[in-house]
Amino acid sequence: MTQKKTIISPSLLSCDFSRLADELKALEEAGLEWAHLDVMDGMFVPNITFGPPVIKSMRKESNLFFDCHLMIEQPERYIQEFVDAGADLICVHAEATNHLERVVSAIADAGVKPAVALNPATPLDEIKYLIPQLYMVLIMSVNPGFGGQKYIPFCTEKISELKSMITAQKAETLIQVDGGVTMENCRELVEAGADVLVSGSAFFKFPPYAERYKKFIETCNG
Repeated sequence: MTQKKTIISPSLLSCDFSRLADELKALEEAGLEWAHLDVMDGMFVPNITFGPPVIKSMRKESNLFFDCHLMIEQPERYIQEFVDAGADLICVHAEATNHLERVVSAIADAGVKPAVALNPATPLDEIKYLIPQLYMVLIMSVNPGFGGQKYIPFCTEKISELKSMITAQKAETLIQVDGGVTMENCRELVEAGADVLVSGSAFFKFPPYAERYKKFIETCNG
């Protein structure tokens, strides 16, 4: 059986915001297929980043798969706006809404891929019954809101437990890991069950991107 190649989804939070179109083009030319878009509202997390208008502008410049991570309160208010802006996947936090299943269904009904993120201390039981509906579960391996944080070690066990839950349900849900992902720990995360790795500073600070991407893939998959 051929091993599935790990997906690397570089977090644009760490790119050069003054050159967004150029950065997106450079990622495509380097062979990447995903880009991770961190949307922060200053409420769910302390920082504020960007919203649908910026994503819509980026969409015009890129064919990358837009992996939109909404770190915002009551994300159900804005699902259609992010769909219209060009999101391919919308990931909401379990902690940010009172009616998680309703939000997941709304994302799927809008025609994009639904995903749910869990903060480090949030138990997997929060999404146990939703797994068959989800394209992806995002395990936050740092507390969200800031780039450049160190990986929280207990999250590796959490990834393994989630993988077992997905397998037990015979689902095909992907596992994404975001926070402190580096060349030093990426192989461990893949072995634990991760399919998609978000990397910010550990990716963008080491150009050229094609070489960095190749090294990540080689390290992850051997």
